[in-house]
Amino acid sequence: MTEKRLTDALELFALSQPFTRDQLDQKRDALLHIWTPRRFANLTNNPKKYMQAYTKAEDMTRLVESSYSLLLALLNAEQEANDHHIS
Repeated sequence: MTEKRLTDALELFALSQPFTRDQLDQKRDALLHIWTPRRFANLTNNPKKYMQAYTKAEDMTRLVESSYSLLLALLNAEQEANDHHIS
């Protein structure tokens, strides 16, 4: 996990550490709602512009999902560390 990827993921989700699983899930749901490729279906009758918007939405959806996975792994690692520290 590189520091740059982590920083980019936090920026995309507009979060700072510490954050909760609920906050992470809410931000993910909001981002996926914004970037779902289906939203771009009725924006234009120009097939080229539609495909550009659709492709960008697909790329953003992949970025949201990979960033979510990264942040979730970080959250789980921190929680495990805290659980071991408390025990």
